[in-house]
Amino acid sequence: MKTDKPQKNIPNGWQQVKLGDVSNIKMGQSPLSSAYNEIKKGLPLIQGNNDIKNKKTVGNIWTNEITKTAEKGELILTVRAPVGAIGIAHDKICIGRGVCAIESKYKPFIWHFLNYFEYKWNTLEQGSTFTAVNSSDIKKIKLLLPSLSEQNRIVSVLETWDNVIENLNKKIEIKKQIKKGLMQDLLTGKNRLNGFRDKWEAEKLGNLIIKQEKTSRQSSTSLDKGKYPFFNNSSKGFDQYINDFDFDGEMLIANTGGVAYFDYYVGKFAVMSDCLVFTTKQNCKFLFYNLKRLESLINHEGFTGSGIKHLDKKFFSKLKIELPSTKEQNAIAEILTKADEEIIGLQKKLSIIKEQKKYLLNNLITGAIRTPENLSVKS
Repeated sequence: MKTDKPQKNIPNGWQQVKLGDVSNIKMGQSPLSSAYNEIKKGLPLIQGNNDIKNKKTVGNIWTNEITKTAEKGELILTVRAPVGAIGIAHDKICIGRGVCAIESKYKPFIWHFLNYFEYKWNTLEQGSTFTAVNSSDIKKIKLLLPSLSEQNRIVSVLETWDNVIENLNKKIEIKKQIKKGLMQDLLTGKNRLNGFRDKWEAEKLGNLIIKQEKTSRQSSTSLDKGKYPFFNNSSKGFDQYINDFDFDGEMLIANTGGVAYFDYYVGKFAVMSDCLVFTTKQNCKFLFYNLKRLESLINHEGFTGSGIKHLDKKFFSKLKIELPSTKEQNAIAEILTKADEEIIGLQKKLSIIKEQKKYLLNNLITGAIRTPENLSVKS
């Protein structure tokens, strides 16, 4: 195991300690699989990263064979791949061998330290095919510990940013639910916009497509200075930029391999193979929102083949879309676009706040930035 060397230039008033000296670390022990159940008999069983969501444990499986336990509020750390994910016990839980529980009188500060340390665990992981750390590894982790009063100030600052992040996440989720409701109401004609009374007509998607194309491009290396957005179907979206393009115009993109996913773009862009790119006779954005609304149906009924399934083009072309007049399509698309823009704006703000939090975490937890002694701290 690699260990940190004693740190030089320790901040004034801080001391370097080992995690095991300031915490009680309890390794998990898995119960027999025959004791697992989904009827909530016994305690929730927390075994690894899949049982931690949004920094809190979640009960996916219960066990009535209680081995090791952690109380509500204890810190839970994954010790098997991926090592280092951290959460807080949502209730009294049973901990399996893939996690450990950590309790300490310095718990708030250690919580933030472990979040800071999450990206450094690869220096401790053991094994080539299945990485893990043991009790000794965890106890030997070194951290810088300030006085309790400075710990409280640091925690107060970081919790302020955490609260902003949590509130933004909630606001984004609310906006997404509002948009989902708008899509269901507006795209089905359940609720009509003022001034529109014309009858809607059902039309097969295949009859609406002017032209569809497919590329043979297999992959692309992400280039920071690339000029054109690249649709990567494995990550569902335009997350790379490259120096050449395949298409130019207002178009829809359909991922045809594995899982249905649809996107929309105006301008020059490139896509991986296993994607269809097409233009339509109708409002392209209106059809895009319809396909997003129908993604679950398409995933359930529209794929064929063994192994990696592929979109059945016959099913896709026969898929019926309810169409209002062009003017009503335009009006509906504009409302949904504005809803998207609100969500994107909040997501950009969230990204900025997260970067600020990361900067503060990295510097406050190491003493590179010191908090003023007169900083107000929540009691």
